[in-house]
Amino acid sequence: MSHISAPKGPPITRITVMQGQARVSAGPRVELSTVLGSCVATCLYDPEVEVGGMNHFLLAEPPAGMATGDFDEHYGVYLMELLINEMLAHGAAKPRLRAHLYGGANLNSGLARIGTRNAEFARQFLSDERITVVREDLGGSHARRVDFRPARGQVRCRAVETTMVPETRPTPRPMVSRGDVELF
Repeated sequence: MSHISAPKGPPITRITVMQGQARVSAGPRVELSTVLGSCVATCLYDPEVEVGGMNHFLLAEPPAGMATGDFDEHYGVYLMELLINEMLAHGAAKPRLRAHLYGGANLNSGLARIGTRNAEFARQFLSDERITVVREDLGGSHARRVDFRPARGQVRCRAVETTMVPETRPTPRPMVSRGDVELF
């Protein structure tokens, strides 16, 4: 992993990337951070224009049969596209993009292997998009904390106690009205 050293000058601005988010920055003093269990974070950067970003997704893809417009930002399929598009909007070029992948742990042996599916999805998505993965720390049974300096593509990934990983599920979406409402 690229080593993150403490640069001289003004303090580093730390931005936490939560589940369902993607953040992009070209700031040389910005650090994007997240904590992952079964979720996956993709860190992308373009070394030529010194811009980078991170996403954090909870699940790879919506369940089969779900209409395209019915899924939300917790899915990797949405957040991967969002991250790439934001990178391009900040001057990155797709052929120069480099990726780091983190997370995808299977924290509870009795549950579905969501982490494994998330990791497989992220690898396949980047392969399909012809984006080079330069580093990954995926799988296993431990949570991770990831700190990423997007302008330089520098990353630090550390194991953390599983008890520090918030156990959350996607927030249910409000039902969309499909008919008349009768008040009585």
